[in-house]
Amino acid sequence: MARRPTARELEAAAAARPARPAGAEPARSEPLLMLRRRGLDPRPSAPDLPFHAEPGLAELMRGRLAHYAFRLFLRGAIQRPAGFTPAQATRYLPAAKARAMAEDCVALGLAERLPRGRYRLVRRARSFGGTLEWWLARELELRLGLEVETGVRSGAAGVGGDLDVVAAGEGKLLYLEAKSSPPKHVTPAEIAAFLGRVRAVSPDVALFVVDTALRLSDKILPMFADALERAGTEAAPRRIFRETWALTPHLYAVNAREDLVDNVCRAIAEGLRALAPGAP
Repeated sequence: MARRPTARELEAAAAARPARPAGAEPARSEPLLMLRRRGLDPRPSAPDLPFHAEPGLAELMRGRLAHYAFRLFLRGAIQRPAGFTPAQATRYLPAAKARAMAEDCVALGLAERLPRGRYRLVRRARSFGGTLEWWLARELELRLGLEVETGVRSGAAGVGGDLDVVAAGEGKLLYLEAKSSPPKHVTPAEIAAFLGRVRAVSPDVALFVVDTALRLSDKILPMFADALERAGTEAAPRRIFRETWALTPHLYAVNAREDLVDNVCRAIAEGLRALAPGAP
C-alpha cells in the first residue's frame, strides 16, 4: 500500500506550484456576468448579419424589421445567396410590393441589382436567425432599458447551442430562444434542447419566440407539454394574449401576431410580475 503524503509534504507541494495565470479580462456586460455568477463560462459571438450595424443603418433596419412582411422578404433573400427575384424571396406579397422591397434593400446598401430583374445581398449571412436576434436585442434595449447580449455560448457542460438572446434588468436574467422558421420546422428535439439550456442557465424568465403569424397552439404547445411532462414538470398553458402563452409562471411561448416585440414585452412583464411576492 502506497504511503500517504504527510500534511507537511502536501503543503510543500502546493506551495511549490506556480500561480495560475490570470484569465482574460472578464466581460463587463451584466448578462454575461450573471451567467458567470451561475458558474458558467459565457462566450459571445459576432452577430451574423447581412448588413453592417452602423448607427444610421441600424436605426433604419430597426424600422424595417418591425414589419413582418420585410422580415419574410429578408429571410427569403438570405436563403438565396447566389441571387433571387423578388417573387422568389417571398410568396406572401404582390409582385409590385416585393419588387419595391428589393429596391428598398438596394437603396439601403443591403442588395445589388443583377441582370434579368434579379437581386443579390451584398453581405452574406448564414440564416435570418442572427438578424432576428439582433433586432429583438435592440428593441429590448430601447423599449425596456435592458442590457442585452446575443449568440452566447453558455459553456455549460453537455449543453449545446447558443443562448440566442440573454438580457439583464432589475437584477433578473432573461433568456430568449428566437426561431425564424415557421412552427412546422420546429422539432421536439429543439424544444428539448431549449429546455436543457433553461435548466443549465436557470434564468428568472425564459421565452420561446417564434417569428410567425401561425398559431402556436397547433404544434408548439403540445410539444412543450410532452417535453415538460417527460421532465416531470406539469404544464397547463395559459393564454396571456392572442398567441402569447404562459407555459409555467416563468416560461413563455410567443409568436408575431399582431406584433412580435409587443408580445415579447408583454410576456416579460408577466414573468417579472410572477416573480414578485404575493400581494398583502
